[in-house]
Amino acid sequence: MDLVLVTGAALFAGLVDSMVGGGGLVLIPALLSTYPSAPPATLFGTGKSGSVWGTAISALQFQRRVRLRLVVFVPAAGVALCAAAAGARAVTHVDPQMLRQALPVVLLVVLVYTVARPDLGRCHAPRHGPRGQTAIACAIGASVGVYDGFFGPGTGSFLMFLLARCLGYDFLHAAAGAKWLNTATNLAALGLFAGSGHVWWKLGALIAVANVLGSVIGSRLALKHGVSLVRRVFIVVVALLLLKTGADALGFGAGR
Repeated sequence: MDLVLVTGAALFAGLVDSMVGGGGLVLIPALLSTYPSAPPATLFGTGKSGSVWGTAISALQFQRRVRLRLVVFVPAAGVALCAAAAGARAVTHVDPQMLRQALPVVLLVVLVYTVARPDLGRCHAPRHGPRGQTAIACAIGASVGVYDGFFGPGTGSFLMFLLARCLGYDFLHAAAGAKWLNTATNLAALGLFAGSGHVWWKLGALIAVANVLGSVIGSRLALKHGVSLVRRVFIVVVALLLLKTGADALGFGAGR
């Protein structure tokens, strides 16, 4: 029964994450409730060992249809990977409590801005040439990469929002770009957890299969129904992240 619960959560997490990010909202609570005596780091590492595959497959699914400039996102992914590794090292020296308390405010700003700007992410109108896009994507990868390694919740959603806001991408192209960057940050986190022995590889393999299946379904839904569906799901996920992180900041949740 435990494996059925985790597998179902991994599938749904892959579906949500492939569209707008936030799959950890589904998978991590399922792992924590199913294995309450396990070290949280082990559950985070096991979750990453499976979800990284779903994110990578989603990136490939989107790339076949929306045709991102890989010359922009390959270097940005490299920057994001290094930044996430740096963030993960920093968390061992700095208390993330201040960030935990500030995160709901940041998410509230993202939510209000997105709702107040119905044109955000609806049209694909890149504002810069290839060099400008590369520089901005690298800056986004660096800042959000450090955040993902240091803290984590909502990384995919932050990437989507910033790519839409700063580069003028629609939500489909922003989702596609976010997947490349998020795959890199997930690899950095997985390397950290694996290096310290915090991965259950057999359970991770099961999560990977389910997560990839959910990712394929979610990517196809996003590509079939377009920007309007992705925008609606994005707003819902950011609202849920706001509630979750708000509860954590007030001491009602587990946090990371």
